[in-house]
Amino acid sequence: MPQAAIFDIDGTLIDSVDLHASAWQEAFAKFGHDVTFEQARSQIGKGGDQLLPVFLSDAEQADHGEELEAWRGKHFKSRYLPMVRSFSAVPDLLRRVRDSGMKVAVASSAKQDELEVYLDIAGVKDLVDVTTSSEDAERSKPAPDIFQVALQKLGIAASDAVAIGDTPYDAQAAGKAGMHTIGVLCGGFTEASLREGGCVAVYPGPGALLACFDASPLAKR
Repeated sequence: MPQAAIFDIDGTLIDSVDLHASAWQEAFAKFGHDVTFEQARSQIGKGGDQLLPVFLSDAEQADHGEELEAWRGKHFKSRYLPMVRSFSAVPDLLRRVRDSGMKVAVASSAKQDELEVYLDIAGVKDLVDVTTSSEDAERSKPAPDIFQVALQKLGIAASDAVAIGDTPYDAQAAGKAGMHTIGVLCGGFTEASLREGGCVAVYPGPGALLACFDASPLAKR
């Protein structure tokens, strides 16, 4: 069995992807950029360092990229954070992982203060051994940095861990770090896009992964 399961959180453990997409769309509009909800949503799972270059030129990033990202963060916290809810069976899934003898980590492109709130919303703060956020790494997903830091904190090799995420960016980042990834569909990405990103198995959500635990990559090599 693997020694650790490393979970993404947005769209994997909590239902927040559409809310993040709305906050980004409104932030771009405030700074004069026409970005649709669908375009913004397709990039959720990346941190701002990877998302902004998709929509802004180098000159635009230099001029107002930091201000735009800061406005988005404040806007999300004030308007959308109260709407975030946990997916079902999340604490049960993490308990099952721990009962199997594995450690639990959460590796997110969110900022640390947001991540702490998310862990409370999901009801799993006491079930997580290690967390990493965007502040622990130079680059966010799909770069491998955040997963690499999680592995370092866990003190294990990539071959002894499995990642769980809802976006192809999770799978790409985990793959670059040397891990297999389990995909979940609850973040809104298609099974095809998750498998194309590198997921070795795909489940509808945390509850389905829990129900199929013994046959999943969490229970076998």
